[in-house]
Amino acid sequence: MDSREIHCEHACRETCAMLKKALRLEENLLEFYRQVHAECDYPDIQAFLTDLIDRHKTASDRVAEKLSEMRARGETLDGVMASFDPAGC
Repeated sequence: MDSREIHCEHACRETCAMLKKALRLEENLLEFYRQVHAECDYPDIQAFLTDLIDRHKTASDRVAEKLSEMRARGETLDGVMASFDPAGC
């Protein structure tokens, strides 16, 4: 990927466009490795691919977890801000 293709919108609040893109890329790569693993019958390569699958699954899970944390933090902040909203009284 060319670094010129990366552009952060700096509008993080309840989500992050860059992390969403990273998650899509990780999931696509994970699916690719799973397909290659299913086709491969060479034990050494299968072991290597299993390791890659595990690593990318972990990375995908971590990115998804961070996005979930951002969403929860944003919802909490929205609740705090709403409690100070005079129109809500």
